[in-house]
Amino acid sequence: MKNRIPPAWVEGTASRQAHCDLPEGTYEREIGREGFFGPASHIHHTHPPTSWSTFEGPLQPRAFNLTGLSSPQGNPWDAPVILSNAATQIRMWRTDGAMGALVSNADGDQVLFVHEGTGHLYCDYGHMAFSEGDYLVIPRSIQWRLECDGAAVLLMIEATGDSFGLPEKGPVGQHAIFDSAILDRPKIDEAFQAQYSERETAVMVKRRNVLTTITYPFNPLDAVGWHGDLCVQRLNWRDIRPLISARYHLAPSAHTTWLADRIVIGTFCPRPIESDPGALKLPFYHANTDYDEFIFYHRGQFFSRDNIKPGMSTYHPSGFSHGPHPEAYRIAMAHARSETDEVAVMVDTRDPLDLHELSDGAEWDGYVNSWKE
Repeated sequence: MKNRIPPAWVEGTASRQAHCDLPEGTYEREIGREGFFGPASHIHHTHPPTSWSTFEGPLQPRAFNLTGLSSPQGNPWDAPVILSNAATQIRMWRTDGAMGALVSNADGDQVLFVHEGTGHLYCDYGHMAFSEGDYLVIPRSIQWRLECDGAAVLLMIEATGDSFGLPEKGPVGQHAIFDSAILDRPKIDEAFQAQYSERETAVMVKRRNVLTTITYPFNPLDAVGWHGDLCVQRLNWRDIRPLISARYHLAPSAHTTWLADRIVIGTFCPRPIESDPGALKLPFYHANTDYDEFIFYHRGQFFSRDNIKPGMSTYHPSGFSHGPHPEAYRIAMAHARSETDEVAVMVDTRDPLDLHELSDGAEWDGYVNSWKE
């Protein structure tokens, strides 16, 4: 389906191409709709849009250190919820060893992103190993458990009442970013067969955030075979080949990995930084008016932020303009770096997120002031 040619209005001193050749001494701010997919305008300001002197009220940006958020939990449903709304729950799960029971999420599909650790996933479809940097996409109501080789930390993202799929990749074609052939699935292998058992096994099913325990006199992970086009999937960030442009900074939507009706999960991976002299070299200031933004920082130096370390996260509600920190902006525009080394998981939500109470010390209380010079 072709798109109509939209009108383009220009007022005053402005560049003709977004994110390129900014008028000298100005800062570009994008006001966009529909998560970078809809209509947008680009306003050139003489001051950074984040140069507020005070910022009071619930709309302010937040940052959290999730590395020490909780003690190890054997059950993922005991992991603390960080943010949620009717369409998603975002949790941080710290665990170790083997789970004592199976679990199942009857509320929606589940994405697990492995921040730390290695181990094995056993589910209705079989067995697969997992390691740091893996996404595990588990369809709704599938029974599963983990056996970790030691301590493990996982980011959990639920598509409440929904399922995760792949984004439409448009003109670049279905094999861009990653080919679906790179996705791994569980196997009915020797490790899976070895866990067949007549031992009593409990399954803890989450439905409408209430747990029901179903106990069997045997291990219900007893499949001997299966066929179909629905199963658990595994993808490591190292298998993602991000879209890049030497002359134009691509919007975050170009890095979409998984998609539900009201949730976007994107992955920021290492890539070359734009080399064209006139192109912006980092995320532009923007007011994404229809989506809340959560980013979890997995590894590396996030090139648009200062003092953000692996295991931390940021939350920017819709309704105010945000963008790079001042020092990060200066470094980028001075062409001081030729490539990024960051790995981060972004969750954009179409509906406002509610912040849950976290343990003392988890929040960086001064984050709202971190844009000040």
